[in-house]
Amino acid sequence: NNSFGGGFSVAVATWYGSPEGAGSGGACGFADDVANPPYNGLISAGNQNIFKHGQGCGTCYQVKCTENPECSTYPIKVTITDECPGACNNEAFHFDLSGKAFGYLAKPGQGDALRKRGRINIQYERVPCSYNTGVTFKIDSGSNPNYMAFAIEFVGGDGDIGAVEMHPANSGTLYMQQSWGATWKVGIPVGVKGPYSVKITTIESKNTIYASNVIPANWAPGQYYHSNVNLS
Repeated sequence: NNSFGGGFSVAVATWYGSPEGAGSGGACGFADDVANPPYNGLISAGNQNIFKHGQGCGTCYQVKCTENPECSTYPIKVTITDECPGACNNEAFHFDLSGKAFGYLAKPGQGDALRKRGRINIQYERVPCSYNTGVTFKIDSGSNPNYMAFAIEFVGGDGDIGAVEMHPANSGTLYMQQSWGATWKVGIPVGVKGPYSVKITTIESKNTIYASNVIPANWAPGQYYHSNVNLS
């Protein structure tokens, strides 16, 4: 179950990387940002029912463990930032947490003991994302004057991305396509100029975010452009 309001359901959890590690933003395009605020390493990879070909990127879940003596029984909140392929799909729902997040499921001082178990049953429920920052656009390094791609980070509320439109300063709407994960792409016709506004529509609730003039006319590959808008 990965819609809102479903209550807690049962899943399997494992962990990857180093014991206190922040995990990775691999298949979503968040790269090393997962280690920094607002994610702070509290992230998870998900199997196909959670990752959903990249449409699960950025969604948020409360997860808690209750069955092991080391478990705190208190929920923590994680963001989906990567895919766990292969054997993770042997279960309906499988969270492959960062080492840090997995340890946060434990009582104080019991993180290493819980990590030693390697694989545990947890309870999970989808919840709205809440970041104390605006939606951010990270321009893909392969972008050029005729082609723009960017990863979209820190989407509040649903956290997921169903459609993206780019609104140039001097022409009509450019409709972007999902490239991979939370990275979206579009061709830029000759003569089209920034600054560019971006409209995002989420999947779950069809909410919209409009980031006015968020990408400047002199944008550059690899740069981050921060908006001051988000969903709560």
